[in-house]
Amino acid sequence: MPQNTTQSRWVYQLGVLRDALDRLDELHEQWLATRDALPATTKGATADFDDALAKHHAESWSCLDDWTTHGKAVQEINTAAHKTHSPPAPVLATAPVRRTAARK
Repeated sequence: MPQNTTQSRWVYQLGVLRDALDRLDELHEQWLATRDALPATTKGATADFDDALAKHHAESWSCLDDWTTHGKAVQEINTAAHKTHSPPAPVLATAPVRRTAARK
């Protein structure tokens, strides 16, 4: 995209969004490990399960808030890319080689 169609804040915002996704992935893996470590009798609607799930959700909120705050940058980048009227890159293709029968 041409320099004049970009916003300098997008680099920062995309970094925040990437970090938030990475953290959400970590938290999900931690939740799965926590859930799997619970005794079979506590998996479901019990206080231990509910407390562990509530803790997981509480830790996830800041990442989701980052997406609420900065997620619009993805839409802005997409819109700017579609408004850019640069011609598409040429497709380099080779013409098929024509073979002619040799005349005698």
